[in-house]
Amino acid sequence: MNKVGNLRGKNILFLQGPMGYFFKNLDRRFRERGATTYKIGFNAGDRFFAFRDNYTPFRGKREHWNTFVKRFLKVNYIHKIFLFGDCRYYQSIAIIMAKELAIDVFVFEEGYVRPHYITMEKFGVNDYSQISRKPEVYHQLENTFLKTAFHAQQSKFNMVLSSTLYYLLANIFHYSYPHYHHHRDFSAGKEFFYGIRAVFRKVLFSFKEKKYLKYIKEDISKNYYFVPLQTHNDFQILQHSGYRSLEKFIIEVLESFALHAPSKTFLLFKHHPVDRGRKNYQDFILEQAELLEIEKRIIVVHDVYLPTCLQHAKATITINSTVGLTSIGYNIPTITLGNAIYDIEGLTAKGISLDSFWTKHQKPDAVLFQKFRNYLIQKTQLNGSFYGRFPLEFENDEMYL
Repeated sequence: MNKVGNLRGKNILFLQGPMGYFFKNLDRRFRERGATTYKIGFNAGDRFFAFRDNYTPFRGKREHWNTFVKRFLKVNYIHKIFLFGDCRYYQSIAIIMAKELAIDVFVFEEGYVRPHYITMEKFGVNDYSQISRKPEVYHQLENTFLKTAFHAQQSKFNMVLSSTLYYLLANIFHYSYPHYHHHRDFSAGKEFFYGIRAVFRKVLFSFKEKKYLKYIKEDISKNYYFVPLQTHNDFQILQHSGYRSLEKFIIEVLESFALHAPSKTFLLFKHHPVDRGRKNYQDFILEQAELLEIEKRIIVVHDVYLPTCLQHAKATITINSTVGLTSIGYNIPTITLGNAIYDIEGLTAKGISLDSFWTKHQKPDAVLFQKFRNYLIQKTQLNGSFYGRFPLEFENDEMYL
């Protein structure tokens, strides 16, 4: 584990965390262990989910943030920074400043291994991770089995309530932070609309897509390639791949499939649940497929159970989604078209082109996967949730040795 070290007498800075009370709870535990904590916020949502006695607002323009944070780090003798997501503008600048001053940065993100885990890595996550991509590093490890993770008790209600409060307050009191730029669309009205549409679509798709379960399990089992779509504004795509949009990825996969996949195979696209209320690529995918004269071999779903899609797939094509790692765990041949921490020879089709992958894929090395997964959990994962059970690692002194 990337241990945070002894916190007694240390000065800790929190930047934006996941929307909700997670960072506030972490702040309280760090204080209990003798740390002096600080929090910098960028909008009223940040302020609401923070303690009042250590909160500092940043109300300046973006171009002034680097000077502001560098001075803050120096004046307050900050030893460690904790933040969520390393690709957001304010976080990325803070990381650069911290490196200049030799300050440790711990980055939180959604779990690489799901469910029941969240990610915490020193210096960076995803393609900025320090995790080795060399298979020999893991081949030399012992193949031990870790104890079963405790259930993280993830609460969707808490997540929705937290995000709703965050967006609502940030929008209502926008005048208090007039220069703040969120990394995504920050309209409370739009978020409410997307939420209502997501509920409607989930009910609709639950009825419309029942027919696909038998079709996937029996009619086309092991005769289709699975393409799990990522969220349209995912930094994994925008920052850690050569794609600037999901549409470009979709077109590339369809064109390659039309030219190089076996003629009697199928292609199954599944939407990301977070995009349920925001995006629907079904018409776009089918229109492109029709141009390529492969529309009868294309299936597009939204809410079909993910493990079912994976278990019956012939192979998986992804940019760099964590679903790719899950696919490897199911012993399904997997190719990543972006940069992924698990894109390791022996696990993925590393070094093989998409055009060749349709007919030359191989199953992943199960032993290598088990070793890699164990290492990933031990070094980067916390057993808990941002909206459920607080990570057990922070409930004892193990993290502070």
